[in-house]
Amino acid sequence: MSVKAFKLVSAVEREMLMGDKNYINIECIECCGKNLYIGTNDCFIYHFLLDEKVSTAGKISFAATKQLHKYLGLKKPVSELKAASALTRLLVLCDNTITLVNMINLEPVPTGARIKGAVTFTLNENPVSGDPFCVEVCIISVKRRTIQMFMVFEDRVQIVKEVFTPEQPCAVAVDGYYLCLALTTQYIILNYNTGISQDLFPYCSDEKRPIVKRIGRQEFLLAGPGGLGMFATVDGISQRAPVHWSENVIGAALCFPYVVALDDEFITVHSMLDQQQKQTLPFKEGHILQDFEGKVIVATNKGVYILVPLPLEKQIQDLLASHRVEEALVLAKGARRNIPKEKFQVMYKRILQQAGFIQFAQLQFLEAKELFR
Repeated sequence: MSVKAFKLVSAVEREMLMGDKNYINIECIECCGKNLYIGTNDCFIYHFLLDEKVSTAGKISFAATKQLHKYLGLKKPVSELKAASALTRLLVLCDNTITLVNMINLEPVPTGARIKGAVTFTLNENPVSGDPFCVEVCIISVKRRTIQMFMVFEDRVQIVKEVFTPEQPCAVAVDGYYLCLALTTQYIILNYNTGISQDLFPYCSDEKRPIVKRIGRQEFLLAGPGGLGMFATVDGISQRAPVHWSENVIGAALCFPYVVALDDEFITVHSMLDQQQKQTLPFKEGHILQDFEGKVIVATNKGVYILVPLPLEKQIQDLLASHRVEEALVLAKGARRNIPKEKFQVMYKRILQQAGFIQFAQLQFLEAKELFR
């Protein structure tokens, strides 16, 4: 049964990005606050400012204003972008090289600091250095079966560690000293400080695109066999039941209490609280799905869209209106971490009361009595 958890809203129309140049494709996106960066297949970076507008009827829309665009001077696509806002730097991966550019004017740093030989990279969102003026970057190196850790400062980079893996890595996520890796035939957790590794479960990267995503402190979300979205901690155990995806998931994102997944035809929304599929949105030709500070963004080759979550209270009321008491209570309990304590207690009492009346009207007196109590 469906819940309206998200609305899909257009953010950057095709004309704003490419005009009548049909050959331009979106390769990657990054969003930091109101700043949206887009990397394209013809080696350009575009910078937009996103303004969220709410109509009197409560309808949300986005206005994107183009700030500037910058050609990186290569005939290669911009394959990844990551913002390091504390340094006002954008890390740009193009032609196996990570370049540092200024977030405002998109100019490369004067020192020319860069990291060479990177296939893909990610930032450590739970850094171990404790230095606020540095970001920790993990790259899959062009050297076979090699991961490298770097510290990136405003105008210089410094290699910290090189780690060898049992098979060729193809995707990585980092939390503290822990790397969650998709290798050729399996997922593993590897502590790059101690060198101790732990196998998670098998997976064939030749058949499907692996997904490795950090979703919280010491916890990752992975695309498992049989179309399952699997949760794993750094100890190699799962504290949550898996969610059932389609076999060909391209990307996944987290917007608590939901896990959002993208395949060739749909965006699906599953609850982390009861693992049920709650919503399906038709979406063709999508190839990027990412969450940025709670904002979930999807993109085709030609346009960028934002999945706007409906307020949790509205979702709970919709469930109660459909007499789906159990789901409403599960969602209400899960909302505790998103709502201030006093406000939550008032809201939760009211929901219990409404749920009690629904059960009472259905002659479920014992359940109603518990809720009223």
